[in-house]
Amino acid sequence: GPRFPWLLCAYACCWSAGFCGKVVVWPTDASHWINVKVLLEELVLRGHEVTVLVPSSNLLIDYQDTSSPFTFEVLEVPFTQKMLDDIMDDFLNFWMNEVSNLSPWEIMWKMKEDLEVFTNMTKQICDTLLMNPQLIAKLQQAKFDVLIADPLSVGGELVAEILEIPFVYSFRFSDGNVVERLCGGLPSPPSYVPASTKGLTDHMSFVERLQNFVFYFYTDLFFLKFWRDEWDGYYSNVLGRPTTLCETMGKAEIWLIRTYWDFEFPRPFLPNFEFVGGLHCQPAKPLPEEMEEFVQSSGEHGIVVFSLGSMIYNLTDEKSNMIASALSQLPQKVLWRYKGKKPETLGSNTRLYDWIPQNDLLGHPLTKAFITHGGTNGIYEAIYHGIPMVGIPMFADQHDNIVHMSAKGAAVALDFSTLKTQDLVDALNTVINNSTYKENAVRLSKIHHDQPVKPLDRAVFWIEFVMRHKGAKHLRPAAHHLTWYQYHCLDVLAFLFTCTAIVVFILVKCCLFCCRRCGRIAKR
Repeated sequence: GPRFPWLLCAYACCWSAGFCGKVVVWPTDASHWINVKVLLEELVLRGHEVTVLVPSSNLLIDYQDTSSPFTFEVLEVPFTQKMLDDIMDDFLNFWMNEVSNLSPWEIMWKMKEDLEVFTNMTKQICDTLLMNPQLIAKLQQAKFDVLIADPLSVGGELVAEILEIPFVYSFRFSDGNVVERLCGGLPSPPSYVPASTKGLTDHMSFVERLQNFVFYFYTDLFFLKFWRDEWDGYYSNVLGRPTTLCETMGKAEIWLIRTYWDFEFPRPFLPNFEFVGGLHCQPAKPLPEEMEEFVQSSGEHGIVVFSLGSMIYNLTDEKSNMIASALSQLPQKVLWRYKGKKPETLGSNTRLYDWIPQNDLLGHPLTKAFITHGGTNGIYEAIYHGIPMVGIPMFADQHDNIVHMSAKGAAVALDFSTLKTQDLVDALNTVINNSTYKENAVRLSKIHHDQPVKPLDRAVFWIEFVMRHKGAKHLRPAAHHLTWYQYHCLDVLAFLFTCTAIVVFILVKCCLFCCRRCGRIAKR
């Protein structure tokens, strides 16, 4: 069948390497799946069997694809595809069209409501697996070597505990890095490590450091309470012992972080945290003939690639016409991934596509700029090929990503809610005509390519390492065994303060005693 070439290659690799493992995956949907799918395909090519636990209703994971190299175990969840699509449409509409009209408190309340909705759906997915003893028995009998999960979709670490196998995380970040810090033990000094989603750089003023410190503190309190209310009891009941979500997450053997120093600000890391940013990137392949003709017709002006990612399919008529009007003023040809209604102001230099080979277009020698929503996958394809960016972030990690690229001089950031035609025209002319943006993008590209081991190979190595050694406990910091006050040496400080206070007290008493004694002698 269609899977035969994959299987043939896998068996050949298995025979040559002498090691074939079994991998089970608890995936996160949408763009996260696009990234981890590349990693899983490479594992199959290296001879490993990959089984994906996938909910029957999802966004991008096509478990009915007979040519897929993976084995899918479908979890028949109670929510329908339409329910999921409606929730995602509401989520996207909020961040694209409503958020600019709300106060910070209203935004926080909406975020809390959305978090509760997604948590409820995640619990339904977990329940579907846990209430299926036949499937659990089947998974236990398969004797998997490792589980791959993403902390954004809670439940993978619970499955690993049930199957009694080590697990590896593939991860971008959590709000305020709360999962990495509190559960993974990652050191994050608030003086120069900006909290994720706060939109700060590593060079902060006093006010920014204050904001950073308060944001860290707030996210810690919020998520510790949220986890305690929603997940700690759930995990304890399932495992039959007192535990917490954070404690279970902290058992991850390796954290594969989907960035690298071409993107990150310098900061302390741990030996079980490994950078694999850009693992999905590859050299550009030839474009489809019709698309190549359009690209070549741009002449010396070149092309602009425009995509708002895998989740945003259309915009309001006002927004799409405003953007199309801006693009029509460019001398460059524009390839725009867009499924919505054709804008009335669309220029002859712009073509709409339901899908574009983004990596191949960014690697084309005529590409001058990339208009992006700021998703990590697209950012890394631009870094890989050295293309300057105009960022229009909307939600999740996108604002942070564009802040990083702007700080490194490879992007200009725009606000989607206040975006005007001239703003987009000016931003594009800036990154195309100001050579420093191209130079900075090329510099980041050279840093990315100048690694001793490619990101994909590094990710595969650490997964195989965990399989071979049944974990990576020797890389696990002792911080996991300390209480919060021991970690910050508050007990040591309290002891030293107490000792100092006692010494001062004794000295004061001695001085007072001596003074009184001297006073009596003087009176005599």
